Amino acid sequence: MPNPSSAREGGTDDVEALHRLVLTSLDDDQAVETVSIPLAGKSSIADYMVVASGRSSRQVASMATKIAEKVKAEFGRSPRVEGLPTADWVLIDAGDVIVHLFRPEVRTFYNLERMWAFGDTPTMGSTGNPPASA
Repeated sequence: MPNPSSAREGGTDDVEALHRLVLTSLDDDQAVETVSIPLAGKSSIADYMVVASGRSSRQVASMATKIAEKVKAEFGRSPRVEGLPTADWVLIDAGDVIVHLFRPEVRTFYNLERMWAFGDTPTMGSTGNPPASA
């Protein structure tokens, strides 16, 4: 079984497919203020970091569980998930895509997208969700 932490096993197409799967899942689950930060060439930890909020701990936990299930079904690997019991901040390490899901007040406190943007503007759509082409 592939190691979810080893990047680029399936190539660029798999990375983009994984990224789209995460963004689509968050959109389907009505995530709030989804931001995708491209990390390729800036960090070796992943190609994308996706940050989103849920309106409650229950919604954050549900979104995280669904993403993990979809990644396993589509790519045959189980991402590492941390923070699920309290669901204030859940980290999903899917290898090439790292996902941070927050309750809004926790997200505001940590402000990860600002720290990881490296001076770039993170990709965000006009509704707070990434554009379809992201």
